[in-house]
Amino acid sequence: MTDTVFQPLLALAGLALLFAGAFRVCRRLDNYGFVDVVWSYAFGLLAGFYTMVGRGWPPRRTILAFLVGIWSLRLGSHLLLRLAKHHPAEDPRYGAMRLRWEGQLERRMAVFFQQQAASVVVMGLPFLLVAANPHPDFAAVEWAAFALWVLGVLGEATADAQLAAFKRDPGSRGKVCSHGLWRYSRHPNYFFEWLIWVSYGLFALAAPWGWLGLVAPASILYLLLRVTGIPLTEQQSLRSKGAAYAEYQRTTSAFFPWPPKKTTPRPSP
Repeated sequence: MTDTVFQPLLALAGLALLFAGAFRVCRRLDNYGFVDVVWSYAFGLLAGFYTMVGRGWPPRRTILAFLVGIWSLRLGSHLLLRLAKHHPAEDPRYGAMRLRWEGQLERRMAVFFQQQAASVVVMGLPFLLVAANPHPDFAAVEWAAFALWVLGVLGEATADAQLAAFKRDPGSRGKVCSHGLWRYSRHPNYFFEWLIWVSYGLFALAAPWGWLGLVAPASILYLLLRVTGIPLTEQQSLRSKGAAYAEYQRTTSAFFPWPPKKTTPRPSP
């Protein structure tokens, strides 16, 4: 148990150095949005660390590193390519931070980067519990978690690909992506991302004190619904697409996929 408590502290120290370095790079690039890439890759590093130092059943630890590594690499690379394509333009979220923290940007942003390091350790609690689970067999809840992880990764990748294809089409300028998975949810990428975190929480449930791992899906759900996910994304969409996006909001579920409502008929001239 002592090792299990010590490991997150060691991980936090390493991640603090990683994000401090990321801050210096982002400051030099004058684009703080790249912290999202580091945040995504950091989970793969954290799971790999827990896999190496954990004392749980080796096959379970190997599966943990494999699943988190694939998800982390896909998400981080997707964000890196998207950010590099638009650089030096910065994600509007960080532009808003610049305005809010004017006059003390570097100090506040340095603290923010360290907060991201801490969030990786907190959100990675399921990985710690899974890597420490000594039971020499997979429980039914772990098989369910694996199935949910596959669904989440495939769903998120599909949603990202559909949105990317829509944006590449010159005829889509000013329009709203409402086909494929986007017909049933305004943010299917966020929904499937959350399912992946639910799967990590389920993996942890098979371990002693595994219920603590549910803090990860609960936290990501709160962030997506109330903080940096849907609220900021929709503010930007309303500014850029106006009435078209407002109608999309009226007819389409914000998060959980659901059949769309009927559109409002336009009045006759």
